Amino acid sequence: MTKAAGVKATAALGGIEGQVSGGDVALSFLARERTIAPPGYSRWLIPPAALCVHLCIGQAYAFSVFNLPMTKLIGITQSAPDDWKLTDLGWIFSIAIFVLGASAALFGRWVEEGGPRQAMFTSALCWAGGFLISAGGVYLHNLWIIYFGYGFVGGIALGIGYISPVSTLIKWFPDRPGMATGMAIMGFGGGAFIASPLSVFLMRAFSTPTHVGVAETFIIMGLIYFCFMMVGAVIVRVPPPGWAPAGYVAPAESSRLITRQNVFVYTALKTPQFWLIWWILCLNVTAGIGVIGQASAMSQEMFPGRITVTAAAGFVGLMSLFNMGGRFFWASMSDLLGRKNTYFIFFALGTALYSTVPFAGGAGSVALFVGCFLVIISMYGGGFATVPAYLRDMFGTQYVGAIHGLLLTAWSMAGIFGPVIVNYMRQYYVDHGVPKAQAYNTTMYVMAVLLVIGFICNLLVKAVHERHHMQQDSADAVGVAD
Repeated sequence: MTKAAGVKATAALGGIEGQVSGGDVALSFLARERTIAPPGYSRWLIPPAALCVHLCIGQAYAFSVFNLPMTKLIGITQSAPDDWKLTDLGWIFSIAIFVLGASAALFGRWVEEGGPRQAMFTSALCWAGGFLISAGGVYLHNLWIIYFGYGFVGGIALGIGYISPVSTLIKWFPDRPGMATGMAIMGFGGGAFIASPLSVFLMRAFSTPTHVGVAETFIIMGLIYFCFMMVGAVIVRVPPPGWAPAGYVAPAESSRLITRQNVFVYTALKTPQFWLIWWILCLNVTAGIGVIGQASAMSQEMFPGRITVTAAAGFVGLMSLFNMGGRFFWASMSDLLGRKNTYFIFFALGTALYSTVPFAGGAGSVALFVGCFLVIISMYGGGFATVPAYLRDMFGTQYVGAIHGLLLTAWSMAGIFGPVIVNYMRQYYVDHGVPKAQAYNTTMYVMAVLLVIGFICNLLVKAVHERHHMQQDSADAVGVAD
């Protein structure tokens, strides 16, 4: 080899080494150890970091604004024979919610051990990627691409993004874990308030007499969400080992079923407490999610001529506000009342309210009907926000994010149970001659019975037996304790 060739080869190798080194630096930025907070870091920056993610992925609750426009991609003003049907488009959201629960369960331990920044970055890539893939599906008019893009890839983003800040928030706020998780999960409930008007505005901006602007809207929203979620990934930090807020004194283990021990993620599956809380969440969500999906139609059918389409839309918007507010309110209240007592309120009050709805319909009281469902929906949202702190009380802080991921499979199941119960029972009674105004009565009583079962499950929750606790040396070997 000549001297000149040797110089060129050395330079080339140096360039490759520089690229590898640069890649290592980029990857190390995502590593958990790079997210340990320096002295003086304010823990109040963590809730905004979590909101950056949850407000974005909360767009899932507003995906229905795309349904009607996507039934007119060819016909533009009205559906053409080759346009997609609304029933086919409904599967996009269903797939996304199912994959949310599955991916949270599958990647929960990876999120816990890899740290929040790595998880938020991955969620941002998948969320933006889901939108971009779906835009391609719209351009090609291939619904299966959208199922894969928004439903599968976007569903993975939902699952990872949903659980990514939970454990970190609990560790930063041991004195108020319910309030902390409530602030973040409130963002998931409120994401639709940003996404819905933004989606409508962008579709109008990109639409023409011969084109519906859905694909361009997907592209813009994907890019916006990626940038916003990356802000959260950059801000987020985990507390240093042994950190605690100034003046914080850990509560006694007997206080409100709170443990100072940790349970390994897969060991939690062997405990009755995990499965009792699984059913607690599933039953609470089943009762609420079925109503959310039929709120507009139910209100109009129970009060024909009195609740118009516009009024029903306002009712749905009001329910969304209570869903969002309930997440923060009830989760914060659980810090004072205890998680078990908070769920007792959910189930006892919910049973009474569901049983009151048929009376409200028969008496023609719109105010009582609306009031019942606003409180019910606030407790539906509150159940989501309170359960991470419930898990922390039962299983400790080290693997609470991974355990929460496994528990979210209850949400996936409830997403099937709730709508099926409400829709099919209503249709059964209508087909058998029951007036539409009364077709929901039995359904409300069924929901009340489900909440009674949930009350019993909550009653059976006891402290986790010490044989399931991790030994300290095992805890240090298996994962990083914060």
